[in-house]
Amino acid sequence: MDNINLGRHISGQFNEDLENVINHVMHMGGLVEKQLSDSLTAVYDADEALAKNVLANDYKINALEVSIDDECTRIIAKRQPAAGDLRLIMAIVKTIADLERIGDEAQKIARVALENFSGEQKALLLNLDNLGRKVLEFLQATLDAFTRMDVDSAVLTHGNDEKIDREYEALMRQLMTYMMEDPRSIPQIMSVIWSARALERIGDRCQNICEYIIYFVKGKDVRHTTAEDIKSL
Repeated sequence: MDNINLGRHISGQFNEDLENVINHVMHMGGLVEKQLSDSLTAVYDADEALAKNVLANDYKINALEVSIDDECTRIIAKRQPAAGDLRLIMAIVKTIADLERIGDEAQKIARVALENFSGEQKALLLNLDNLGRKVLEFLQATLDAFTRMDVDSAVLTHGNDEKIDREYEALMRQLMTYMMEDPRSIPQIMSVIWSARALERIGDRCQNICEYIIYFVKGKDVRHTTAEDIKSL
C-alpha cells in the first residue's frame, strides 16, 4: 500500500482494511488479465479446451467483484472515510465494476475459438490477435498505473485508447469488405466482428480506470473531458 502513497491512520485496523481491499483488487486485475490473454491465445491457436476454461473461470471474477464491493461498503460504514480515503474507495468500486465487464468481454472473445473458420478466414483472426495483443498491453499498463496510483502513467496510458480505436476501425473496414465479397462468410465474420467490438470496449474500460486514478490522486473528475485537457493536468 505504501506504493500508492496513502497516509497512515491512527487506527491500525483502518490501514489493514485498506491494504486488504487493495490487494484483492490487484488479485482481481491479475485474473482479468489472464482471462484476456487466455482468450486471445485460444482464438489464435484454435484451442477449444482453453476457450472453455476461460468461460468456466468467469465466475471467479464475478465473485471477487461482489466480495470487494462488500468490503468497501463495510469500510464506508465503519470508518466513514473522508477526502483522499473516500476518493480511493470510490475509485476502487468503479474500477472493479470495469474489471468485471472486461472479464465479460474476454468471454465473448473466447467463444470465437469454438467457431469453425476456413483457411482464408483464419488470416482475419491474425488481425484480430494483433488488435487483441495491443489491448492486452493497454490493460497491463492500466493495472500497473493503478497498482502504483501513478497519475503520470495514468494520463499517458489514457491516450492509448485513441490508437486502439483507429486499429479497431481499420479491422472493421476489412471485415465488412470481406463479407461483401463473400456473403457465405457472414456467420463466421460476425463472430470476429463481435470479438473486435469486445476488444474496443475493453480499451474504453481501461481508459475509465485511468480516469479513476486521476480522480483519486488529483481530486478531479475528468470523465467526459478531452484528451488534451487531461494531458494538461
